[in-house]
Amino acid sequence: MQLPVYTHPTLTVLIDDSDSFLKSLAFQLDPGLARKTFHDTSSALHWLRQSAQPGETPLHVNFDTQNLPPDQCNVALDIERIWRISGQAQRFAVPSVLVVDYSMPQMNGLEFCQAVRDLPCKKILFTGAADEKVAVTAFNRGLIDRYIKKSDDDALDILEQEIVALQREFFLQQSETVRDLLMLHDYSFLQDEALAAVVHELCQRHGFVEYYIFPNPSGILFFTREGHAKLMIIETERSLHTQYEMARDSDAPESLLLALLEMRVIPYFSDADSDGMYAAQIGENWFRYCAAPTICLGRMTYFWALFDVPAHQLGQPVMSYAQFLRAGTGDSVSA
Repeated sequence: MQLPVYTHPTLTVLIDDSDSFLKSLAFQLDPGLARKTFHDTSSALHWLRQSAQPGETPLHVNFDTQNLPPDQCNVALDIERIWRISGQAQRFAVPSVLVVDYSMPQMNGLEFCQAVRDLPCKKILFTGAADEKVAVTAFNRGLIDRYIKKSDDDALDILEQEIVALQREFFLQQSETVRDLLMLHDYSFLQDEALAAVVHELCQRHGFVEYYIFPNPSGILFFTREGHAKLMIIETERSLHTQYEMARDSDAPESLLLALLEMRVIPYFSDADSDGMYAAQIGENWFRYCAAPTICLGRMTYFWALFDVPAHQLGQPVMSYAQFLRAGTGDSVSA
């Protein structure tokens, strides 16, 4: 199990020609699942074309024409832009999973999925018992990602489980290139199953619904449904030793140096003008910035701790998922 570079709640789009079935299905789904419904395929196609466009990439390509051949370039990664997605109010309105009925008059479900094949959305085909063979063929062709029979007694439970699984796949696929680059540097934990399990457990325990890779210090920025932020700082023996060297060079107190050397603390020097490292003005107050680490034994040994995030660290208003749902933006029916 890998971690995506970021993830947040998204829209599930339900498409069925039966308005009554759509309303019934939307009512029965988990109210915490944002959804938008269409009983007209043309309207759905138009809306998806407008709403499912990929966002800006945090990658920037530089061509050094003086020192490198024209077919070679340098790639810069702006990690700040990743966590600042949390400041985009419409991030929750991104369609990630389509649930499409097979039998519709304007175009059937497979024709609809073919029409949006170039979009990154994941696709679930809702079928009758007689359509299962068609669904299997479409799955094998890669036209759909899942199919569910409406007649199954547990169809709704299966649907909710598959929506959650496909939303995860959506973000893994969207961030694949960026994740591969990050793993070459201080974010190797993105491919570590042990740490991924810790992140999953933290989400369950604290109610985190979205998270983003965070720089300086390296870690993961979480938000709850109500928009409360927590920062999980993730260190290794090497990165803690770097903290020790920087503190030593800044004439830090011996007590801090010993704690860092023995890996008994994780620092979060979060003052407004801080670069994440110890600074001389902190002095003997260093313990106010530190927490005891929890150890995760994965492909390497990780030391992590959760910290509250001061307002100046974010520097931007954050629309919470709860606000999005209360506004009704994630629960609408369209023609």
